[in-house]
Amino acid sequence: MASLWRAVMGSSQPEDATAHDGVEFWSGPERAGWLTKQGEYIKTWRRRWFVLKQGKLFWFKESTVTRGSIPRGVIPVGGCLTVKGAEDVLNKQHAFEVSTRSETMYFVADTEKEKEDWINSIGRAIVQLSRSLNHDEIVDYDNNNK
Repeated sequence: MASLWRAVMGSSQPEDATAHDGVEFWSGPERAGWLTKQGEYIKTWRRRWFVLKQGKLFWFKESTVTRGSIPRGVIPVGGCLTVKGAEDVLNKQHAFEVSTRSETMYFVADTEKEKEDWINSIGRAIVQLSRSLNHDEIVDYDNNNK
């Protein structure tokens, strides 16, 4: 799996900035903490350390994240459509989901407060990224026909 990650990210060197899009995930995250995540292919639940920084949600096996750490995966939050509670879907306390156009990922926090904090942090990142569209991409319908 690690070699697949390196192939996708284009580097076998963890210190290479391209391996994490230049995001210094090892310092000053917007949010960090343990979550239990459902696997993408094998639907088992694994506890991972998550770091939200600069519009990306990284996860690691260990909570000690350094410059040399290699993320186990990353979700570009800008591609997410929704983040919401999912207790009723999974029948698990403190569960929430993050949805993109193509998939829905499920997570379980340790407490209700942690679940709400993660939902708020990810939701805030989604909104901030949607507001950072280039002005060229915004159509001004009032002045379009002048």
